[in-house]
Amino acid sequence: MNVIKVASRSRTSLVAGAIAGVYRENGNAEVQAIGAGAVNQAIKAVAIAKGYLAEEGISIVFVPSFVEIEIEGQERTAVRLSVENRTLPQKKQDGDIAAPIKLELHPHVS
Repeated sequence: MNVIKVASRSRTSLVAGAIAGVYRENGNAEVQAIGAGAVNQAIKAVAIAKGYLAEEGISIVFVPSFVEIEIEGQERTAVRLSVENRTLPQKKQDGDIAAPIKLELHPHVS
């Protein structure tokens, strides 16, 4: 899969269109950025793409990770955003009864 590379000067609306297009074709997309400005633009682009895809009933999330890449013979650390499907909860129908969710918190023990 091709990785969508984002720079600090990338136009978020154009990157968002690319993310949405790749997602429509493949069911996922990979976005990569190096540096705070580029990561900022990448996250904003994913948020905009989320809006584009929501109009089609598609909900996405991203999972961030660090990846080591080589640029001009030097190792660099990039942030990779894996854009994936998020299943939307079904709308409640008239007469449906919402069940409460029980959440149990346990202290972390080392």
